[in-house]
Amino acid sequence: MNDRTPSDILSDLDSGRIRAAHPDPDAPGGWRVDAAVQSAILGLFADRETRTWDLGGAFQFRDRVGLPVKDLLDSAEAREALAAGKPWRVVPGGTTVRGGVYLAPGVTIMPPSYINVGAWIGEGTMVDSHVLVGSCAQIGSRVHLSAAVQIGGVLEPAGRRPVIVEDEVFIGAQSALLEGVLVKRGAVIAAGVILTGTSRLYDLVQGRVLVGTLDEPLVVPAGAVVVPGVRQAQGEFAESNGIGLSAAVVVKYRDERTDARVALQEALR
Repeated sequence: MNDRTPSDILSDLDSGRIRAAHPDPDAPGGWRVDAAVQSAILGLFADRETRTWDLGGAFQFRDRVGLPVKDLLDSAEAREALAAGKPWRVVPGGTTVRGGVYLAPGVTIMPPSYINVGAWIGEGTMVDSHVLVGSCAQIGSRVHLSAAVQIGGVLEPAGRRPVIVEDEVFIGAQSALLEGVLVKRGAVIAAGVILTGTSRLYDLVQGRVLVGTLDEPLVVPAGAVVVPGVRQAQGEFAESNGIGLSAAVVVKYRDERTDARVALQEALR
């Protein structure tokens, strides 16, 4: 990686040849972080020279020289997606996709949204309005990121796991996934759920509490349906005053009824 130029790194990230994290059945949680990629992205920020970018006179902005916006119209990846019959849909209205973001064929992005450097977005995924996909986040295929979803980024320290959302996951409006949370395949996160790497997830079905740490962030099980809930705060004062804390709760695992509801959302894209 050290002999690669910044433009080489961005090109490889754009095309999906390199990723900040990739599936690996032998790694914890089934994902292996590529610290060298994260370090290379950090290197792009080290050059603080800025320039004015002029996109045909229609859009102007000023940013770091090494961090251009992604070519969404005439890049090799855009042409390949078009040739495959699954072109990107990037609806106008304030969306920005930075260079070094991989977009698979069939990705749809509604405005305004922001996707930061190093992110990876799988085939057929919907990025809805007011969504933030942070640096190095890994989003699988056929995922729905509903309106105002926040996906946290990670670059420092290099090697820490980014937020990962596997295939066919549904993330409800105004939810937030932060600090390296891993959401396994087919899970459904209801509107308004906030999960950090060190959150507790109360599984009512299995009768267990799933806990994440900084070294091993929270893993949401495959097919879990997670909703916002409340748990009793500990201590005499909290109990006497009826104080509760927000909690994420697994109320069931995905079934035909859940699939039908998610299919309706798919049909409305």
